[in-house]
Amino acid sequence: MKSEPDAFSIDDLKEVGTEPWDGIRNYEARNFMKDDMEIGDGILFYHSSVRPPVIVGTMEVASEPYPDPTQFDPDSKYFDEKSSEEDPTWELVDVKFVQKFDEPVTRDAIKNEPALEDMTLLKRFRLSITPVTEEEWLKIHEMAGAKPK
Repeated sequence: MKSEPDAFSIDDLKEVGTEPWDGIRNYEARNFMKDDMEIGDGILFYHSSVRPPVIVGTMEVASEPYPDPTQFDPDSKYFDEKSSEEDPTWELVDVKFVQKFDEPVTRDAIKNEPALEDMTLLKRFRLSITPVTEEEWLKIHEMAGAKPK
């Protein structure tokens, strides 16, 4: 899952502990949260819109999917006038801080690692949520000098 660090960073998550991952307005990304994530699943936290883009740590899924409340709030930048509480369009999961890497893993390092050549992050860069295989999860931790928690 990616976030711009000036909007919400790994340090912000560490401070609050658990946070709703709101504002996702892409159907494919929404469906990853809605259909494929389960409580306890590990998530790589990716800082985008920085140079270099970098995986900075991990979090985990902390809730079942539920309607994103920002879609109903006319004052929110994520308001969706076509969505209703009776028939919500957008869902989210809560995420919980797990660890911040001492050695973040840059996008260039990922691109240069043969074991990660098929990583969806490299093929679908614009998507805010992408799946990660167990092998990719372990390799990223190895590159970060971190033990998976």
